[in-house]
Amino acid sequence: MQDVREALYVGSRSDGKLIRRPMSPHLQVYKMRLSMFLSISNRITGVVATAGSALGVVWLAALARGPKSFAKARKVTGNPLGQLVLFGWIVSLVWHTVGGLRHFIWDAGHRYDKKELNEDGPVAIGVIAGVGVTLATALLATSCCRARHRAKLLKKAS
Repeated sequence: MQDVREALYVGSRSDGKLIRRPMSPHLQVYKMRLSMFLSISNRITGVVATAGSALGVVWLAALARGPKSFAKARKVTGNPLGQLVLFGWIVSLVWHTVGGLRHFIWDAGHRYDKKELNEDGPVAIGVIAGVGVTLATALLATSCCRARHRAKLLKKAS
């Protein structure tokens, strides 16, 4: 026996014209908008931020194990690939935080009109870029200063 149920219903567009739409929202129905991209990427960055936090716990465990173990962890985080992973983690944390704040504002019943959603998207991207790059640059500068200071101390000691 063939299933004759349709997964479509008759809805109306904003201009009042009737249209057949899927029962569940589907990407073929909706145009990808910045707010849609930011919402989807908020979930993705949540997963990335969680994975990065797990790496942070491993780094702290290496610190607790002692100087040998921590030296190995610093080698990993000090090389360019490790720095890139740390930068990605920082950006994903900032992205997820900004996205979470947007969702919190929406859940409170504010800024949920179409016009406001479209205005807030570019602002969110600017905040993410500004805070993420500033934070990553500050951490990298601190790391470089500490490395120079350590090198001077070692030079003085020998």
